[in-house]
Amino acid sequence: MEARAEIPPGLPRPEPTISYWQTRPSDVANLRTTLDLPTTAEYVVIGSGVSGSSIAYNLLSKRPIASVVMLEAREAVSGATGRNGGHTKAASYRSFLEHEKSLGLAEAIKIARMEYASIMATHAFAREHGIDCASTPCRTVDIIYSRTHLDLGRKAIERMRLTMGLDDPAAEYHVWSAEEARKRFLTPAALGAFEYTAGSLSAYAFATGMLKLALAKSLNLQTSTPAESISSSTAGDRTLWTVKTPRGSIATPNLILATNGYTAHLFPRMQCLIVPLHGQVVAQRPGSSLPQTGFEHTFSFVHETGYEYMITRPPGSSNEGDIVIGGGLWRLPNDGASQYGETDDTALQPTIASYLRQCTTGFFGSNWGEDHPAGRIKKEWSGIMGASADGLPYVGAVPDTPGLWMSSAFNGHGMVWCLKAAEALVGMMTGDASARKVVDHWFPQSAVLSKERMQMKFTGRKDLRAPGEAEFGERSRL
Repeated sequence: MEARAEIPPGLPRPEPTISYWQTRPSDVANLRTTLDLPTTAEYVVIGSGVSGSSIAYNLLSKRPIASVVMLEAREAVSGATGRNGGHTKAASYRSFLEHEKSLGLAEAIKIARMEYASIMATHAFAREHGIDCASTPCRTVDIIYSRTHLDLGRKAIERMRLTMGLDDPAAEYHVWSAEEARKRFLTPAALGAFEYTAGSLSAYAFATGMLKLALAKSLNLQTSTPAESISSSTAGDRTLWTVKTPRGSIATPNLILATNGYTAHLFPRMQCLIVPLHGQVVAQRPGSSLPQTGFEHTFSFVHETGYEYMITRPPGSSNEGDIVIGGGLWRLPNDGASQYGETDDTALQPTIASYLRQCTTGFFGSNWGEDHPAGRIKKEWSGIMGASADGLPYVGAVPDTPGLWMSSAFNGHGMVWCLKAAEALVGMMTGDASARKVVDHWFPQSAVLSKERMQMKFTGRKDLRAPGEAEFGERSRL
């Protein structure tokens, strides 16, 4: 794992796989607001995914006359946001015990509540601004195939209820027995299930919708403009950052890295702290015996050492009923260690591709029915996540580096972190002392970038581990 973490990420590859969500590209996919790249700006944001788009929108909402330029290496929202599985799902119980142990109870509760709030805020934002992204708040279910996960999941849920209160929506879970789960969710091999609040959407459509709102507030978007390098200079008490691109350079006193798995390319101090992770997703037509307009729930399928995540396109959306399923990393040797440090999203990993094409029939068994006459597979693609050394994002000012800010490394859970992380980051950047205290009150301080966190060592993606990870042994080899 140390060797994989040390691989330089480089720039995003040209001509990546096209995701299911990008089949109809947004009309801002190749936008350059101005013909020439500006030479200066008050703020420069690198990255146009949900983080970068949220940051730009929040900045221009707070400072309407500020000049904000966004640089994107490829098409707009062509990174992890445009390639994910369409889930807004926290599964906070899976990390709660470990967070309590390592960070303290108060911080564990703050993380769980922030994740829940981010889900609610994402769907509320889409609704308020009329973003056509098939935003669907709904229930989700984790189908459990491991006795150990089942027992520890129950323990984590009981602890959340005890410490957060039975009326706290972030601690609201329903535990289903094996018999109930098999009947209710059409999963004949389930050992049990946990049901709670989540949602689904097209993250690509959501982020491009937010990007359009920021453009309406005067954001200058420059696509196909990769940031090749960054450097700083100081004159008196003023630090200026220069971003070099193939189209020229742009200077700014405030440089924001919303670059997720690619961050170490521009800022090598994050090498071995933010490690790229190659993931895959497949879109399928449902079997003939499954609901043809989609399930009421989204799903995860939790095994002893890994999981898959699945949504169905909701009724009334384009391609309603389609299944979108991702994961499969655990099918590779050493729990997929070979996929860390990998940034080639132009290709698919064959073992994972084969597994994802077939696994749904195993999960639903005879409830699947016959494959669609047009075939099961509609689209498959890959994308690059960013995994952090301690399992939490890096949000805030880079220590001892004036003018450099970051919101990156979301460990595959960007849709339950990015929106609120962007809000927090902009509050840190633009607010006075009282405003920053408000941010400190609700945003987990364990996710704020610090000198201490920059001394940690990457050992593998934390969220792939089970609830109460210290009580397990199967992942210690990572």
